[in-house]
Amino acid sequence: MTQPHKSIWNTQTGQGRRSLTVCNDKKNAAVVIPAYNEENCIGNTIRALKNISAINEILVVDDGSSDNTAGVAVQEGARLLKLDKNYGKGYAVLQGIKAVSCPIILLLDADLGESAREAEKLIQPILECKADVTIARFPGNLAKSGFGLVKGLSRLGVRMLTGKDFKAVLSGQRGFRRDIIEPGFFMYKGFGIEFGMTVDLINRGVRICEVDVQMSHDATGMNLPGIVHRARQFRDIMMVLLGKACGKVVTKGEYGHN
Repeated sequence: MTQPHKSIWNTQTGQGRRSLTVCNDKKNAAVVIPAYNEENCIGNTIRALKNISAINEILVVDDGSSDNTAGVAVQEGARLLKLDKNYGKGYAVLQGIKAVSCPIILLLDADLGESAREAEKLIQPILECKADVTIARFPGNLAKSGFGLVKGLSRLGVRMLTGKDFKAVLSGQRGFRRDIIEPGFFMYKGFGIEFGMTVDLINRGVRICEVDVQMSHDATGMNLPGIVHRARQFRDIMMVLLGKACGKVVTKGEYGHN
């Protein structure tokens, strides 16, 4: 995997971090949306984000889609970064972060639709210098769409490795101060990205704020595809958890593919 240029990243621990120098700038956030075959929902997501005044740029990273995801993104006014094949979420996100320059970066899923407007809530704690990272916490009733085992494993794993308790460990909707982002946050295998990243952020002393949002997106159910999806989540999280517990981090490429 191509490493980002060093000038883009700051690997401070989060202690004594200075205030953002652009807190008074009305447009200081960029949105990076990794997307793979999301032509049916990416348009609504982009339109909702365009109504958030703090957002300066919306970048869609088309991760090798075979449908018209790229065309819809451009039609709706988003900037497009099209990858030549499907590399996986971690790589797509890294390329997107390198391509934007705002001091606040939002990472959002393509299937949020109109509920993407809630992303505004992820920006404010960072602007007010109350947090370095924000994580969207979805309504509790969305938990009915999946299995509690995966969520329970992620929360237990974070407690075991950091001593901290977070509820939205698996949420991919996150806001970041640009200067705390490290490329290693996105090197984890598959569904282990959010879990591994959360552990790393906590261990580096980064201030994390979970934010309640009224977001919704495509959920996996109790059917066969849903069971397979949850099994892969469990596997990837467990691999990262065991690796960290043993002092070895399992990253993309060490087993399987995304």
